[in-house]
Amino acid sequence: MGYPQQYPPQGQPPVDNNMTMSIVSLFLFWPLAIPALINASKVNPALQAGDFAGAQQAAAESKKWSKLALIIGLCLWGIGLLCCVGSLAFGLFGSAASVSTNP
Repeated sequence: MGYPQQYPPQGQPPVDNNMTMSIVSLFLFWPLAIPALINASKVNPALQAGDFAGAQQAAAESKKWSKLALIIGLCLWGIGLLCCVGSLAFGLFGSAASVSTNP
């Protein structure tokens, strides 16, 4: 009891809905991942309705928003990591310097 397999029109490559990338981007930067998820969820219904151009457009929008969310999210995580490492290093070296200058 399954759904019939949907195939794209002759000569058209299958359309990837980018759902996995959208879900991953949700954990990195959710404000931009929401439009990615919405567009990714529009791909399969558009294919089932025979709207191949609409499915391609929704997939392209999903990919665009997912990439933006991934890039911004990874940059923010990197900046956060650098700040944590920097504050840890500053705390360690700062306390060592203050201990060595006190008689």
